[in-house]
Amino acid sequence: MTQQLFEQAAYLLKADKPEAADRVIGEAVQHDANPAGLLYHWGNMLAHTGHFEQAISAYDRALAIVPNSPELLLNRGNALFELRRYEEALANYQSALIRAPANPLLWNNRGNALVELQRNDEAVESFSKALAIDSRHTGARIGRSALLADAGHNEDALRDLESVTEESAELHYRRGMLLLHLKRGDDAINAFSRAIALEPGDAQSHIGHAVALSAMTRHDEALRAVDTALRLAPGNPVAWNSRANILLRLKRYEDALNSTDRILQLDSASAAAWHNRGAALFGMKQFKEALAAYEKALAMDARSARTWNNSAVTLMSLGRNDAALKNFTRALEINSRDPEIWCARAKALANAGRFAEAAADCDRALALDCENVAAQRLAIHARLRACDWSRRIADETAVCDGLAAGTRLIDPLDCLAMLDSAAQNLAAAQLWTAEEFPPVPPPVSAATRVTHQRIRIGYMSTDFREHVMGSLMAAVFEHHDKTGFETIGLSLAAADRSTTQARIAAALGRIVDLHETSDAAAADLVRDMQLDILVDLNGHTGDARTGILARRPAPLQVNFLGYPGTMGAPYIDYLIADPVIIPQSQHGFFSEQIIRLPDCYQPNDRRRKPAEAIPSRASAGLPEDGFVFCSFNNNFKITPGTFDIWMRLLRGVAGSVLWLLEDNRQAAANLRREAEQRGISGQRLVFAQRVPQPAHLARHALADLFLDTRPYNAHTTATDAVWMGLPVVTCPGNSFQSRVAASILTAAGVAELIAPSLEDYEALALGLARDPHRLSRIGMRLEENRDTCAVFDIVRFTRNLEHAYTTICNGRACRALRGHS
Repeated sequence: MTQQLFEQAAYLLKADKPEAADRVIGEAVQHDANPAGLLYHWGNMLAHTGHFEQAISAYDRALAIVPNSPELLLNRGNALFELRRYEEALANYQSALIRAPANPLLWNNRGNALVELQRNDEAVESFSKALAIDSRHTGARIGRSALLADAGHNEDALRDLESVTEESAELHYRRGMLLLHLKRGDDAINAFSRAIALEPGDAQSHIGHAVALSAMTRHDEALRAVDTALRLAPGNPVAWNSRANILLRLKRYEDALNSTDRILQLDSASAAAWHNRGAALFGMKQFKEALAAYEKALAMDARSARTWNNSAVTLMSLGRNDAALKNFTRALEINSRDPEIWCARAKALANAGRFAEAAADCDRALALDCENVAAQRLAIHARLRACDWSRRIADETAVCDGLAAGTRLIDPLDCLAMLDSAAQNLAAAQLWTAEEFPPVPPPVSAATRVTHQRIRIGYMSTDFREHVMGSLMAAVFEHHDKTGFETIGLSLAAADRSTTQARIAAALGRIVDLHETSDAAAADLVRDMQLDILVDLNGHTGDARTGILARRPAPLQVNFLGYPGTMGAPYIDYLIADPVIIPQSQHGFFSEQIIRLPDCYQPNDRRRKPAEAIPSRASAGLPEDGFVFCSFNNNFKITPGTFDIWMRLLRGVAGSVLWLLEDNRQAAANLRREAEQRGISGQRLVFAQRVPQPAHLARHALADLFLDTRPYNAHTTATDAVWMGLPVVTCPGNSFQSRVAASILTAAGVAELIAPSLEDYEALALGLARDPHRLSRIGMRLEENRDTCAVFDIVRFTRNLEHAYTTICNGRACRALRGHS
């Protein structure tokens, strides 16, 4: 009869009539010889069907009959655990353990309760007790593994899981997550794959698989994996967040933004979603909106070092470097063990000209992660800019080894200053472009080339403003043949409302502002303009937007003037040069086809004028009578070898000084110290501050001889000197950037200032310093040639450039160009 009543109660329970079932069980208890056992089984059935409160009541009635039963206390504790009444559950487990200390399940479940109460050390001890009794207890292994992982003991956590003999999707999922933390990406992928094979419908395993694939830069496969997870669980915010992360790595920022919006529809308080929304908006160049998103994320999770870091990077892009440094510091207060944050702060310090501090932050990053390539690269950059040569030999060796191994240990622009090798400059540019700006296929709907009556040229630059590039190109724009050419400016920087900018705008007729437009959107806008030629005036300099060019918005894309070398990009078709800077023998070291102008490739504006008042030597800190060597190049172009020559020149010319431009105080201090180490007083180095162009041109009258740098020559600084009649001594090398001054001097008609070797360079400079009459004659010839030489004939230059564009459009770029006078 008792069995029949139990089955009737079970039927009522399944029919969702727990009260009626309980009445039937009450009747059964009255007729049962072992009511405690009946109540125990009834409690288990109630717990199994999710009726935990009623289960506890059944266990209590049983315990009134059989006090302190370990089995009853264990199951009562389990029901309390399910109701999240963890303290009470723990009390039940501990009472049961007094009578059954050898029960591994009790120790395991006690550990679970302690985990929920965040008493992790005690929990580890409890799981270990369970394993001491039964070394194959799967639950205890998994529980202890999770705790060890939380404590950062990932290797120990993995060993726990590896010892589990019973296979399950959960087990392999947990293994995969640990392997991810241990940066064992291939093993993690295999673990998640095994979990999926055991349980294909488990969305969390597909998400883990996607994360592991993305960690191994297999982003397209990762996207497919996370989309599978979303088909299984379309409302899973973790899956949507993982999808956003993968799309960010693929630089598909608009798609990533859509994914974050889906998350926020599910959970508007998701700090992770707001963080990723900020990252997507940042990638779309919408920096103000990105900052607002990061601030939302921080309002929800102020302990996220990663979000503080990203908000700081965004502030840098908004030109708020001081605020960025504060946010970096906040990030490091939360997590000083993250090398990426140290590296990011180093960049902000470098932007502020605090290069020694930047290098120190890079060292901290490398102490945490000795293989952090970004930190190595930025440290080299900081030391270059500060003229810190304490590790110069090691830096050059590392860079050369890195280039040979295909590791991007140096930025292309820094490589120009360090290595006089066209082959290594090409390698540096190719590595940079492949990693930062790989080709992006244009949309299928992209229009084919349209023929126009006039050749339509788009000039793209960050420098349509008061800048060297703006000054060089303004006259070209003014002298373009408007009957044969239509010109459009594509501006990548905010307006500065300068005279130069107004002049450029008037000459071009149309400037389109792209500085707050994403690369993808900007490429679409440019594509709609149906350009014949897109001319990039940045190359690998400044805030270049190579990502626009990577989307091939124009049928012909040209690298010109802004960067003295190859871009190493498959989507740049031509580089405009001249016969001196790129001899025929070096064509193989450029990814572009070379189109050579007959004269110097650099345009120059004849409208620039020096200030009327020439400063006195005393006001510039120069001696009244001593010989003044000068070099107004950026300090990072100065190499130890060139500096050795300069110090020997100072030693060889009594009373002489070296007049340099001061980039930053650290560089000045380091150069003075280097002079002292070479036996020359640091006081014989005089540093000039940056001044407006008219004042800078006027002060050339105070110098006697301009000394060029190598491998990175004087470019605009050389034409400034030649324009003002100041002789420039140069020694061309084996690369584009090391032959520019030779090109300028050849076009200026003073090729005798070009030395074939460094020994000849030193002898020529010393000879000129000791022969004032010869030096004066060369200066006079420079002044006489100014109105007739090719380097300052802007009309001739523009006609030659237009002829180059016509040749490119006609597909005849390999032919030699004849000059136009």
